[in-house]
Amino acid sequence: MKALLLIIAMLSIACTSTKTPDEITISGQAFGTQYVVKYFGDINKAPHIQKSIDSVIYVVNKSMSTYIVASDISKINGGDRTIVIDDMFLDVFMLSRKLNKATSGYFDPTVGILRNAYGFGDTEALQEIDQVVLDSLMQYVGWDKIGLNKNRTIYKTHPEIYFDFNAVAKGYGVDRIALYMKSKGFENFLIDIGGEIVAAGEHQNKKSPWLVGVESIDSKVDDRTASVHIYLKDKAMAGSGNYRKNRVDPITGKQYVHTINPLTGSAEKSDVLSATIIANDCATADAWATSCMAMGLERSKEALKGQNIEAYLVYDGGVFMTEGFKINIIE
Repeated sequence: MKALLLIIAMLSIACTSTKTPDEITISGQAFGTQYVVKYFGDINKAPHIQKSIDSVIYVVNKSMSTYIVASDISKINGGDRTIVIDDMFLDVFMLSRKLNKATSGYFDPTVGILRNAYGFGDTEALQEIDQVVLDSLMQYVGWDKIGLNKNRTIYKTHPEIYFDFNAVAKGYGVDRIALYMKSKGFENFLIDIGGEIVAAGEHQNKKSPWLVGVESIDSKVDDRTASVHIYLKDKAMAGSGNYRKNRVDPITGKQYVHTINPLTGSAEKSDVLSATIIANDCATADAWATSCMAMGLERSKEALKGQNIEAYLVYDGGVFMTEGFKINIIE
């Protein structure tokens, strides 16, 4: 009888140990798009986790959203010189400084006044942008025209200088959610906010890294397709492209794209149609993807050398991949 009970107990333990964990999916709205968080755990705790994720999104927006009038960045853009920036704003500011140098100025959050002028910001587009207008706007663009005071306030050489962290803030928001998940003991999860991704650990049920796709340039909003699929583990990925987000001037008929060259003020396409970057953090991947769009293919290749990131660039005529990106592709 004891032997039978021992066998039953051993079978019970074996069944318990082989039970696959529940995959939980949480979704909501963030940064003008949808977020999806997948993890493994107790479904009953999901409402609390979602509430906490929404709180993370709120504080990131409160710091850096130009679409919120009461945000710190909006107040700074409006001329308030007394705002003491928080740790999140400081993180993004310092990363922007680093990326501005690494890309020879092609990554520059002071292009906000140009984004607004072209109709991609939070104000009405200018009716006409000729060279005279462009020259007048360019005097308010440039990383060398802003800085950080010792008391963590921002100084600007011109009050018209307009910060726009949209090319990095969404990726940074993904990183902040990842930090929250790790603080709660989660080691295996996937966070996706509009294509900006952090993949931690693995898919526990499949016993493999997370499977993600690189969106194809002919993908439709309501029917998204991938050009390639890759495995991602303990890495972040972000992409940028001009194949969807553009604007045609109703008067001149000229087409403008949302990626702006901060050195010339131009909002015209480079030869890079889309850029997908893998990095250790999503803010870095996000910023580099935008930078490659502005730099074009040859400058991007040169800038990527020596960087701890991998790239997949679709350009007029083909695809360029770093070796590190290529080995992750699933054939």
